[in-house]
Amino acid sequence: MREPSEVRRRRILAVVRSRGSARVSDLAAELEVSVVTARRDVEELARAGKLRRGHGVARSLDSVARAQAPRSAPSHGAGDAAVALVVPERHTYLYETMHGARTVLDAAGIRVALHITPQATGAERPLVERALADGARGLLIAPRWRTVAEEEAGHAWLAGLDVPTVLMERRPPRGSALHAMDSVCSDHWYGMRLAVDHLVSLGHRRIVLAARDDSPTARALRSAFAGIAGGLEEIEDWSVVLSASSSEAADGAAGPAERQGTGDGGGPVTGEGLARLLREHDFTAAVLHGDVDALMLVQQLADSGVRVPQDCSVVAYDDVVAAFGSTPLTAVAPPKAAVGRVAAELLVQRLSRPGAPPQRTELLPTLQIRGSAQDLASDRSTV
Repeated sequence: MREPSEVRRRRILAVVRSRGSARVSDLAAELEVSVVTARRDVEELARAGKLRRGHGVARSLDSVARAQAPRSAPSHGAGDAAVALVVPERHTYLYETMHGARTVLDAAGIRVALHITPQATGAERPLVERALADGARGLLIAPRWRTVAEEEAGHAWLAGLDVPTVLMERRPPRGSALHAMDSVCSDHWYGMRLAVDHLVSLGHRRIVLAARDDSPTARALRSAFAGIAGGLEEIEDWSVVLSASSSEAADGAAGPAERQGTGDGGGPVTGEGLARLLREHDFTAAVLHGDVDALMLVQQLADSGVRVPQDCSVVAYDDVVAAFGSTPLTAVAPPKAAVGRVAAELLVQRLSRPGAPPQRTELLPTLQIRGSAQDLASDRSTV
């Protein structure tokens, strides 16, 4: 599904601010849009005074100001060495976290070296090693960790780094090699509890979670939902299924589905499969992670004759683009930018006052109500 222009331009602005400048062709490739679309977005941002446009290049206002400043201008940082900021490519959620971190580092006068991790197993390590070889004196990192095995493989080398390091939106298991590493993340158990409690308050007693299994956040949400739904007396039946786009469901790229509660196993579900599950088990509500998958599933549910919220109430999780659907989705909103700010503040403290005890910080999500979840007491058709 194509991103709304507002979201795409926020991503462009975050990337340009982080790098200082970026070629329009590179932005188009990273956002998976045409060069014409990327150029139009850059022109709109330039007209709004949010960046400067050159021949095929977008420049942040900060980089333009630095270039125009006298060479004798004093440095307001603690040296020229940068802090490395490592986030996965094509990850709008973590781009907001990245932007939050950069505002703090800029205010502290610390140069940021942004490294975008490609979608390949173990891609973070060579990027980090290169950043350290270039003299990075600190690290903010959100590893992709698509599988548990990838996560465990990343623990040993991350634990061996000799520069201050803060994990963003990643919480290593207790007792792991990274247990004592600084980390800042959203409390996803609390976020899932917000979603379930909202649906229960509207009278829903049969709820399904459709979520991927390709990130630490997705795995945390699946575990949280199972524990919460299984522990609430109000819940009569619940289930967890693996979500996927139509193409992934067709070729099995997302792997086998996990089913808990009532029902049999199966492959990754699209809207058609989810509609069938709703009908077979009389589920009246669904929690969908993340936003893009949620919007696609809602569209596919409509194609299968299931209306949101009349036939099925929906709460999305992430709140990056949930508000932009034809049916704006009620969504749990993790404090994405705040995670980046707090992580950067912690790193700045480590750089100026080394030796303090490690910190593991969790920030609470909020619930944004938009009307995609309906009270069962109101008129609704039988699914």
